[in-house]
Amino acid sequence: MNSNTDLKAQLIADFKDAEGKMNGEAKSPIHLVRQQALQTFDQLGFPTIKHEEWKYSNVKNLVSQSFAFNAPSDFSAADVEQMAIPNLDGNILYFINGVYNESLSTIVSPTDEVVILPLAEAIKSHADVIEKYFNQYADSADNAFTAVNTAFAKNGVFIYVPEKKVVEQPIILRFIADARETNVAAQPRNLIIAGKRAEVKVAEAFRSFGENVSFTNAVTEVYVAEEANVHYYKVQNETDQSYNIGTTAVYQEGRSVFTANTVTANGGFVRNNLNIKIDGEYAEANMFGLYIPNGKQHVDNHTAVDHAKPNSNSNELYKGILKDKSTGVFNGKIYVRQDAQKTNAFQSCKNVLISNDATMNTKPQLEIWADDVKCSHGTTTGQLNDDALFYMQARGISKDSARALLMLAFAQEVIDKMEIPAIKEYLEGLIVEKIYQA
Repeated sequence: MNSNTDLKAQLIADFKDAEGKMNGEAKSPIHLVRQQALQTFDQLGFPTIKHEEWKYSNVKNLVSQSFAFNAPSDFSAADVEQMAIPNLDGNILYFINGVYNESLSTIVSPTDEVVILPLAEAIKSHADVIEKYFNQYADSADNAFTAVNTAFAKNGVFIYVPEKKVVEQPIILRFIADARETNVAAQPRNLIIAGKRAEVKVAEAFRSFGENVSFTNAVTEVYVAEEANVHYYKVQNETDQSYNIGTTAVYQEGRSVFTANTVTANGGFVRNNLNIKIDGEYAEANMFGLYIPNGKQHVDNHTAVDHAKPNSNSNELYKGILKDKSTGVFNGKIYVRQDAQKTNAFQSCKNVLISNDATMNTKPQLEIWADDVKCSHGTTTGQLNDDALFYMQARGISKDSARALLMLAFAQEVIDKMEIPAIKEYLEGLIVEKIYQA
């Protein structure tokens, strides 16, 4: 499976083969969207480093390989035990190589509080809602990975929270890539809708295992109605043979709150796109991120916040700890439209390099067309504070422990934003383990 190939040609052929087996579904409104997305993908092709948005993230090695999409797996309850997050309660859904596994999943919230369905089932049972929101927020026109995900949109989850409902238990989506037998790939597509004054916590957790290559191309669309509150978490802990490219596209109405926390503990090649449009007054968006690559791992975070209406706030803090020959990218954009007066937008990216061979590329951007705003952005990249290290060593703390403690304190500011206690504790353990390896 590792011989050079044309992944684009494989995907187009796979689409045509699947389309020929659809019968009447090929004429459905959703499938017409898929067809248009495939045409867009065919026109765009995969990006190269000549594309400004992919200047520091080369996908050449990815697109020269072949993959078994949605490959069968014998992933079992015993494997679940080995990958379990201790003390985690809630709605836990497993997707193995992209395919929903009902037998391993647990849904505990009542249906009058939240609707949780596999996307393929929701397309049939909630067609009117799907057609209204599907592909409205993720940009298929300019992003080849989003376009091809849209073309194959079938596997994933549909989450709908009715007006004024508070989902008491978190919804955990566990995406497992089983690459023990061959190169595997999945393209999960998730649609989350929070009605007026609704509240929900959703986490996406990505894991991979096996000696072969895994590729996950995920797209999540989130609609946050007036006065709704959505907490969204993404946790990535994959192998060095993994490629994870994900786009989260969010649309906010007035007085809503959306909070995202993205933590990348491990992954060979990771690209996270987080795009938020604030299209209502007095709305708030919060974005927190932490990445700790080592070896030759590559982590790229691209964020964009579009303030379209006045009196809205956005707060962004990303932190990176880079070791060995790892590389990191942060590209953060803030747009403030002409009508978006009295906008407050703050962006910060802070990085620590604990190796002379590690590299961090940062590009904060502000585009402001309004004149009554408070906006700031900044980025710093440096090494650990020598004075702090000396101070701790002078008090009997070993150099390695002092370094680890300083790095943990640096990361803790982001981890503390996590509001699902079991995941927070799990991440703290992962981070401590990785930091002490430094």
